[in-house]
Order: sequence, then structure tokens, then C-alpha cells
Amino acid sequence: MNKELLACDQVWLNVQPATAQCGYGLLPLHALGVKGGRIHALIPMAQLTGPFPSDWRDMGGRLTTPGLVDCHTHLIYAGSRATEFEQRLHGVPYSEIARQGGGILSTVKATREASEDELFALALPRLRALLREGVTTVEIKSGYGLTCASELKMLRVARRLGKALPVRVRTTLLAAHAVPPEYTGDADGWVEVICRDLIPQVAAEQLADAVDVFCEGIAFNLAQCERIFAAARAHGLPVKGHMEQLSSLGGSELAARYQALSVDHLEHLDAAGIAALAQAGTVAVLLPGAFYFLRETVLPPVQALRDAGVAIAVASDINPGTSPLVSLRLAMNMACTLFRLTPQEAFLGVTRHGAQALGLGETCGQLAVGMVADFLIWECHHPAELAYQVGVDQLVARVVDGRDTLGGLA
Repeated sequence: MNKELLACDQVWLNVQPATAQCGYGLLPLHALGVKGGRIHALIPMAQLTGPFPSDWRDMGGRLTTPGLVDCHTHLIYAGSRATEFEQRLHGVPYSEIARQGGGILSTVKATREASEDELFALALPRLRALLREGVTTVEIKSGYGLTCASELKMLRVARRLGKALPVRVRTTLLAAHAVPPEYTGDADGWVEVICRDLIPQVAAEQLADAVDVFCEGIAFNLAQCERIFAAARAHGLPVKGHMEQLSSLGGSELAARYQALSVDHLEHLDAAGIAALAQAGTVAVLLPGAFYFLRETVLPPVQALRDAGVAIAVASDINPGTSPLVSLRLAMNMACTLFRLTPQEAFLGVTRHGAQALGLGETCGQLAVGMVADFLIWECHHPAELAYQVGVDQLVARVVDGRDTLGGLA
């Protein structure tokens, strides 16, 4: 018996790894050993001799992948915008919906009025749904509070969710999601509050792992976003951005100058932005759920991103207004059908590249010795099936920090 396996706390025999190290990274049958919450051994079965202890799990050749990473969600919110969805389908323009009290500010109102316990209870089933289909790491943004107290409330709920369920939660301050109604006509005033009050507080209390902005004509301009990026950097927080979703403002170039972890949406990304991302090593995150739900027609420049060698991630963008789709597997399928990603690119987009988009590329998103022991064992034969079929429960084991947590998700 191999000495590395004998030193492990737990061992899974006869797994077929898709390591996500080079493409799918498919390997022949291996034994996977875990020690202290990390992958301690990954050894071809052909190199081992038995007999094996009966308490070691034989997985019978099942596919094993890294845990899935959903690197962009707005998981915490109150209220529903289903009636707004219906209105839009009847041709009511967004401006009229907003005049009636709808749009993002309706979610802001409901979220402000909800207590921490209420927000936690509302987010819990959404997060459970993600976990049940294989997500082991999830990013959760604020951005529906738009006051200091409510933004902090959302971040506290996100941290609480990470303690309540077996999932790695990364939190992001997105106070620059929209201009609060109290600051109508004074976006600079709200940016000042974010930089002077919010960012220092979330940094001091370790409530956020990154700072995000929405750089767009209907949100915040380049100068305002740069002020926020500079404040985040001054407090040791990495940045990311909602960029080039509706128009090309140069937000991705700005984000690249600040070594952003990721820029997300990107339907209107131009050549200069792509070059900047490639040079900075910033991940491009595609959000096909919003593209689908809004019935957009301008596709993100996938081939140009490929040609430039920019890492491409895929995320669900769960939110009540433009992507109420609580499924990363569905986002993978949409990325393939709508954006023409290959299933392999979608797989990397929710494993290795998704982890990179959260600053976790050194520890998560791949199967390799030394990585955290977050992995999935599937009742399927090839990783392309993860993007191909939606809605079928194929998980056999869901291991987080070396513990099989699948049974606790019922």
C-alpha cells in the first residue's frame, strides 16, 4: 500500500479525475486521499496493491471533479419582481416600471425593510439549491441596501450563510450598484460615503473579501469607479467590476489597471479592454442568465477573449431582476448554447477560472495535491455532461474540506 494513502484521513478508490489542470484534465482511475482538509494523495490505481481496508470508499470508476465555483451572485435580497417580468413581456418599458416603483429600487426597499433573520431565511433555499447541484464555493454581493446599515446587514448575512452551510463563501461589497434614492442627482455624494465610511468599516470588520462597482451610464462613471477602486486598494481589498454590459465605457481597462480579480458581463467589451485584461491576468466572467432574461442581442467577444488568452469564467448572476435562475449548471448550458463556449470551457469556467475570479486560484478549483479537498463525485461518465443536461440529480458525493456533506443538504 502506498505510504501517502496510509497517511490519509480518508481515501476514495477508483475515481476518474477531471482535474481541470489542462483542459478537462481527465486521468485514468486513481485513488484520492485527503488529510487535514486538503488533497494529500492522487495516485493511479494501477500503481497500488490491495487488499484495501473496508472503510475506504470504492467509487467504481465514477467521474470526480473539483467542486463548482459560482463566482458572481446577488443571492441575498427580499421581495419579488415576478410582476415586473410579466409587465415587460406585455411591452411595458422599464422606465414606466421604475416610475411605478419597480426596478432595482423595489428590491432595495424590500431588502432595507427585511431583518437579518428574514434575509437569511430567504437566501437559505437559494443557496441550498446551488449546493445540491455541486457548488462548493460561492460569491455573494451586497448592493440592494444602498445605505451603510443595510449594506453591512447584507454582508453579515452572507458571512452567516457560510457558517450555516458547508460552502466556502466569498463576500463582495457592491454599494456602487445603483444610486440610492436619497442621492438622486448626487452620485458623487454616495461615492464619498462608500469611500469614506463603508470601505473602511467592512475592511476593519472583515465583512468583505472584495469591492465591486457597476460602471455604466445608468450607474457610475469611470471617475467615480476609480475613486472606489483607490479606496479599496488603500484598505487592502481587491476589486472587480460589472463592466461593458450595456455600452463600452472603458471600465475593463480601468479595472485592469487596478489588477482586478474579474470583470463581469462584457457584452460590449472592445479590443483595448481585451488587451488590458490579458496583460493584467484579470478573469472575464460571462453571465448568460442576464443575457437570456433580458433578451440581449450583442454577444460578448468570446473568440477575441480566447485569442488573447484571457481566462473565461461562467457564473449564475442570481438576482431578482435580470437573472432569477438559481442554477450554475443551467448557466453552463446557456454559456454553451448562447455564447458558443465549448463544454470544456464551461467546465473550466466554473472550476479553475471561477476560483481565479475570486482570488482562490492557488487553493481551489483543481484536483491536485495540496489543493483544498473540495470535490464532487458524479453518476456520469464525462465532464461534458455537466453542461449538457440540466435538472437531473447526478451527485454521489459532495466533499468540502475533506468531509462528505451531501447527506446534510436534504
